[in-house]
Amino acid sequence: MIGRLNHVAIAVPDLGAAAAQYETALGARVGAPQDEPDHGVTVIFIELPNTKIELLHPLGEASPIQAFLDRNPAGGIHHICYEVEDILAARDHLKGQGARVLGSGEPKIGAHGKPVLFLHPKDFNGCLIELEQV
Repeated sequence: MIGRLNHVAIAVPDLGAAAAQYETALGARVGAPQDEPDHGVTVIFIELPNTKIELLHPLGEASPIQAFLDRNPAGGIHHICYEVEDILAARDHLKGQGARVLGSGEPKIGAHGKPVLFLHPKDFNGCLIELEQV
């Protein structure tokens, strides 16, 4: 059901410093910051030959990323994102398997302009999973 790895998301306390580190120290191609108010984050995508790294920083006081950074002040891996062909079919299949879909259970539009859902980390070995329809 899942397709390729779309990205690994890393919550960072300083978005500019993290982006500069990827660009300068690692020589990566770094995108521009983009605010995602529906998700409470500002993101920067790092383009790699086979996937992406998504740097996440809180946007607004109610950002779920702020709670993550409060628990992990240095930042850390927040979630991994897999591609799926049909997000509603994937959701229904996973719910049938006992997985919990976070939020309302309805897809939201993510940073790539495509529908996304998040799956509860307790159902996947402690890892928050994002599904993105391709």
